[in-house]
Formats: sequence, structure tokens, C-alpha cells
Amino acid sequence: MSALLSNEYFLFPSFALSVFVFSYFNCDRIINFLHRKSLGNREVVMDLMDRMFIETNKKKVTALMLLGSFGLGFLIFIALWPKVGAGFFIGSVVTIVGWSIPKIVMTALWEKRCNKVVDQFIDGMTIMSNGVKSGLSITQSMERVEINMKGPLPQEFRLVLNKTRLGMSVEEALNEFADRIPRPDVQMLVTSVNILKETGGNLAETFQTIVTTVRERQKIEKKIQAMTAQGLMQGIIITLVPFFLFVVFLVIDPNYVKPLYTTTLGYIALFIMLCLQVIGGIMMKKIVTIKV
Repeated sequence: MSALLSNEYFLFPSFALSVFVFSYFNCDRIINFLHRKSLGNREVVMDLMDRMFIETNKKKVTALMLLGSFGLGFLIFIALWPKVGAGFFIGSVVTIVGWSIPKIVMTALWEKRCNKVVDQFIDGMTIMSNGVKSGLSITQSMERVEINMKGPLPQEFRLVLNKTRLGMSVEEALNEFADRIPRPDVQMLVTSVNILKETGGNLAETFQTIVTTVRERQKIEKKIQAMTAQGLMQGIIITLVPFFLFVVFLVIDPNYVKPLYTTTLGYIALFIMLCLQVIGGIMMKKIVTIKV
């Protein structure tokens, strides 16, 4: 059995036949998967860029995503020629990773922006509460926030005000604001304002209550982040240790790890190792992530 596995004339045709049979019976699923993971992410990326007020062009985004995935993978394949096996394996990995990088980066930037909006909620709601106490309306209080603050929250309020100036009701504009920023604090503000506009009530007191709730929530979140920081760092270190050891052995004794990138079984072992590392990293991230 080991002789057959080490025989390239048997292993490569068997692998090629297996890939052909699998692709033949799952052709539609594979095409849909490739489209969803490559150009399918384009709409998500463009939507996130639009939410962050980043002007973009559909053709430019498409070109950048294709160059960052298929283009970079093809260049690596050409650079490793005539080592077809290594070039195909590394190029495929780079292509697959390149598919998801734009979406991951834009999602991270969007989450960071949403967190900044929530962080500015305390100051923003305080200004709105003082404005309502002095006799201003909700939109006029938002204008005070827009004038006196800088950052993503005034940008979002400016968008809400622009929509109301174009004829949209305050309730509808606030509901769209809640859809753009999917955070519990934003939902609480929008729901409170919409209910009080229908039933009546003390908006200033409601804003103060929201400020107190957000402040206490942030205290708990910061405490949880401090408590889970050690576990998060341990997860990062454990994930990076195999790659560090590989580089160390590559420098100290290259022949010791040479079979990993010169034989077919080595490529398979590297692929399995990468899959397990990704799964392990994701699981450790989920364990140390506690939502408040």
C-alpha cells in the first residue's frame, strides 16, 4: 500500500480521476460555490463600502477582487514552474484565500465603524437630551450632534437628516438608520423615539436612560475583553506555533522538512494541517468571544 502511495504514476491518475468524478456529479454546486465565493462577494463588499460612505466603481472592485485571487494565484503558479504540484497547491490556496480577503477586510472595517458609532452614543445622546430639554425637536437635536461632534455618528445623523429633508418621515429614516447599524443600542434609540412620538412621553429622560444603559453595557464589555484577552492571545500563539516551527526547521535543517513541499504526501499533509489550523483558530475565537 505504501509503495502505491509513493508511486506518482499511480497516485496522480487516481487523484485526477477522483477529482473528475466528483466534479462531474457536483458540477452545478461547484460552479455556484465558485461564483458565490469569488464575484458573489462583490455585492457584499460594495454594500459595505456604500454604508461607510466610500465611493467606488463596480468595475474597479471586480478587477481588484479578480487580481487579488485568480491573478495572484496564477502568478505564484508561474513563479514555481516547473514544479507543477507545488505551484498548483500554493496557487490554489492563495486564490481561495484571495476570494475572502476583501469581504473579511471590509467586514472588519464595518464592525469597527459600528463600534465607533456605539462608543459615540453617550456623548451624542447627552447632546440630544440637552437639546430636547431646551425645547428643540429630535431633528434639531440631531443637527446639534452633527455640528458639535466628528466621526461616524454625525455622518449617520446627517444621512437621517438629509432623508427627512427629502420628504421621508423621521420614523422611516430612523428605521433605516437601525438597519444600517445593527447594534442593540441603536435599536433601543430608534424604538424609543418611534414609540414616544406615537404615545407621547419625556424624550429627554428617555435619552438619559439610554445613556446610562449604554455606559453600563460598555463597562461590562470592557471587563469581558480584559478577562478574555489572555485566552485570545493564547489562541493566536497556538495557531502561529506550527508555522514558526516550520520556518525554524527550514533554516536549521531544510532536509528535515523538505518532504513536505517536494512530495505528494507532503502536499496532502500541508493541506490537512492548514485546514485543521483554520478550524482550530475559528473554534478558539468563538470560545473566547462573549456577546453582551
